Amino acid sequence: MKIDLTGAKWFKSSRSAGGKDCVEVAHLTGGFVGVRDSKNPTGPALVFTPGEWDAFTAGVTDGEFNRPCE
Repeated sequence: MKIDLTGAKWFKSSRSAGGKDCVEVAHLTGGFVGVRDSKNPTGPALVFTPGEWDAFTAGVTDGEFNRPCE
């Protein structure tokens, strides 16, 4: 699958404090979501389907990706 990222409007979290070491996200056509490294805006981006993005954000909200306490 090839998604055109040319017109994507990338944004950072409001909690990023304006730093350059951030992850940027773009809502793309068809419900797809792009993710890229703000330090390398012309580099590669990951593209998630709507279902993949929903599962990821639900996992983050539910603490699925939290590091185990040691």
